[in-house]
Amino acid sequence: MKRDNLADRLLDAVDEKKNPSVVGLDPRLWRVPDHLKKRAKMETDDPFKAAGEAIFEFNKGIIDGVHDIVPAVKPQVAFYEKYGVEGIRAFKKTIEYAKEKGLIVIEDVKRNDIGSTAKAYASAHLGEVDLIDKDALSFDGDMVTVNPYLGSDGIEPFVEVCEEHGKGIFVLDKTSNPSSSELQDLTTEDGKKIYEVMAELIDEWGKDLIGDRGYSSVGVVVGATYPEEAETLRDIMKNNLFLVPGYGTQGGTADDVIPCFNDEGYGAIVNSSRGIDYAYEDDEEYDPEEFDRASRKAALEMKDDIMKSLKKGDKVPEDW
Repeated sequence: MKRDNLADRLLDAVDEKKNPSVVGLDPRLWRVPDHLKKRAKMETDDPFKAAGEAIFEFNKGIIDGVHDIVPAVKPQVAFYEKYGVEGIRAFKKTIEYAKEKGLIVIEDVKRNDIGSTAKAYASAHLGEVDLIDKDALSFDGDMVTVNPYLGSDGIEPFVEVCEEHGKGIFVLDKTSNPSSSELQDLTTEDGKKIYEVMAELIDEWGKDLIGDRGYSSVGVVVGATYPEEAETLRDIMKNNLFLVPGYGTQGGTADDVIPCFNDEGYGAIVNSSRGIDYAYEDDEEYDPEEFDRASRKAALEMKDDIMKSLKKGDKVPEDW
């Protein structure tokens, strides 16, 4: 039975797969296998349509390879928007296909605005939009990433849509990029870091959306490259799910992500994009035509890697 609370649904999916890892779908056309691009070019003379179709077929192959391993995928919209209408079409088709395969879809869109504009973003990606004769779902992702640095005005419209439609958000806090310290590590007059102040706000924003499993549908983004900060943030945000980028290619290790989990082994999902999307490039076992099998192998290796660190930290969920 589908639950109304997104955090409950996501944790159920993690339990079903016994895996807290997520695959990011960040298609770089020059790294998409040549046979997909050649096939797409044969079907249309429009280079944008061909790019969009090659991207979708690439995503489809990866989803086919990992859908029984991971609970969710995270397409990053920038890699689609660059191809205009046809890229957005590929983005939409990717969301639909992933959901057909039973996956939760986290739209990595990092929206940031206030008032009616924030409400429009929230409606487009999570809720319903007004058409001429009726309201209807548009992108229909399950969760989106949100930039909070306009304050509560930019978050409340998303929270309202989440409550109405059973969706969720991940709010940026301590991000994985090296320059995040330029702002996020500044100290306020009362001695708190900006990321700690943000954590307190995120905790408050999510209080009305806590599900049966004790977690809110208002989650937080915390980079794997900052394990000490993650430990501090886990203490502040006991009821918020962590989306953890930075594992693998960006330098974060499985051990680095463990502070994002609670003592029972819940509360975090760990993302890898390039390491899984383009695994075929570094794995001599597979030809480019077998990119989906290479991605599957990489996803299983990531799962095993995280599980080893969870076991080492004595944080494996009891029923796993």
